[in-house]
Amino acid sequence: MDMSVEQHWDYSSLIRPCAGEQLSGDMVVIQTLERGLFVAVVDVLGHGPKAHELTLVIQAYLGRYANSDVGALMSGLHQHLRGSRGAVAVLCAMNSETGCAVFAGIGNVSFRRFGSANSRLVSQYGVLGQNMRTPRTQTLKMEANDTVLIYSDGVSDHFTLDDYPGLLCQEPSQVSSNVIARFGKGHDDAACVAIRYTL
Repeated sequence: MDMSVEQHWDYSSLIRPCAGEQLSGDMVVIQTLERGLFVAVVDVLGHGPKAHELTLVIQAYLGRYANSDVGALMSGLHQHLRGSRGAVAVLCAMNSETGCAVFAGIGNVSFRRFGSANSRLVSQYGVLGQNMRTPRTQTLKMEANDTVLIYSDGVSDHFTLDDYPGLLCQEPSQVSSNVIARFGKGHDDAACVAIRYTL
């Protein structure tokens, strides 16, 4: 998925199955909201066709209920996945009017901002559908040309701008592809969304 929207967000995503698989247990949902953009990156536990089956359930749920109240949405998704193999996720609502990203995260999906400041929002411990505390939301104020990366644990989490100096000047479509190509783990599914705030 690669798109530019009038609401000040340029974005692109890429999903790559782990070696030897045709289907991925990682998934991305990006949907426009009245005042911005809803973004989700979800990593179903395990990989292969069975994990992919659950991504379709999650995709349908988020596609129907996506909204800016990401904490409540995460709680609803947790209940919806009861009895399943489980998943971890980041849900985020990007407000075009304020430039704020409202974040809720459960498990080891990463959210990092590069640009005016390099920072990350940290997810809570847990597994959707199994064990999860009440989601805690966090808000990050974006500045012009900041780039957010949201990626699953199929991407190594320790790279910096020194490892990828082109991150802030390349188009989001190049960034999402290059992050997986350079830092993806071959033995795991990988998903990455790159989002740039444009004024």
